[in-house]
Amino acid sequence: MSSATHAPGHVLIAPDKFKGSLTARQVAARVAAGIGAEAPGVDVVQIPVADGGDGTLDAAEAAGYERVTITAQGPTGSAVDTAFAARDALAIVEMADVSGLALLMPDRLDPLHASSYGTGEVIRAALDYGCRTVVLGIGGSASTDGGAGMLQALGARLLDAEGRDLDPGGASLADLERLDLSGLHPALAETKVIVASDVDNPLLGPDGAAAVYGPQKGASPADVATLDAALARWADLVEAAVPLRVRDRPGAGAAGGVGFGAMAVLAAELQPGIRLVLNLVGFDRHLPDAELVITGEGSLDAQTLSGKTPAGVAAAAKEAGIPVVTVSGRLELSADQLHAAGIRQAYALTDIEPDPRRCIAEAGPLLESLARLLAKDWLMTTSAGGNR
Repeated sequence: MSSATHAPGHVLIAPDKFKGSLTARQVAARVAAGIGAEAPGVDVVQIPVADGGDGTLDAAEAAGYERVTITAQGPTGSAVDTAFAARDALAIVEMADVSGLALLMPDRLDPLHASSYGTGEVIRAALDYGCRTVVLGIGGSASTDGGAGMLQALGARLLDAEGRDLDPGGASLADLERLDLSGLHPALAETKVIVASDVDNPLLGPDGAAAVYGPQKGASPADVATLDAALARWADLVEAAVPLRVRDRPGAGAAGGVGFGAMAVLAAELQPGIRLVLNLVGFDRHLPDAELVITGEGSLDAQTLSGKTPAGVAAAAKEAGIPVVTVSGRLELSADQLHAAGIRQAYALTDIEPDPRRCIAEAGPLLESLARLLAKDWLMTTSAGGNR
């Protein structure tokens, strides 16, 4: 990444990953390479970003955070190598990296028994490391356990009628008889927990964690009913122990109910993922003197407009009066939708390569070529404002 001090007129490259082909850091580097080939005199700043889901750790590391590696339980109990990012007693934890759906093969999904336990292990490691602010990005989870596993890893005990610890997963919460929070990690009492999430679902019901997101994690209609009833039992005991009613709050259903567990027991604050990550990686520090902002992700589509990285970057740049263009693998937004989002122009790999398979397999070189076209349109004047 470029140094922290830049001459006025720099181009700010702040993309998310191209899922399945390039990390955000690779996207930024390829765009910078294309610009450098076409407009070598332009000062370029690369700030890879994410929206709180997978890629958040990589964005933090690219911004200078220390990557602290650990081993923790994956969503179905197998050990996984994961990490948190640390700087100045602040830790960034990415749930997708340890308890994520992408860690499981499609034929190995386990919606009734997948657990958030590993996420709690990473938080615990961050607390032991001395961090007293924990930012938890919760996109892409494999579990629907209401955050129960996460809390177990942090010292909570979930007991059945016989006084035995519950098995992992959301389904076992139906057997919960007693919740003991007395053994929670002592550092939690002096730790601020912030959850990065753009989900506003409640915990239960037709708009809840099980009904809306369970099917994506392999849950059948019968599984959804089982999980929703078990989560209701979990909510009853948690809210009696806190005591606080959290189940109906927007975001309680995020990440299979981890939002609920974090808000109820860890007193977590929920914040929009992309805005939070932009703050953490120092995006705003580089924005004032920028002449152009380039953002993007693999597919620019309707989901992009619901709090994804390009929409968040465009909103911040538009507020600062700086033009925004995007790069992506494919483009499914209309000109009106792009304009409403504050995006002046959109470039897609499919503009120069109609075969989607080649776009994925050769994303890097194609993206450099696309960036050269962008540079011709926007940067071939004395300042980075060719098409403004």
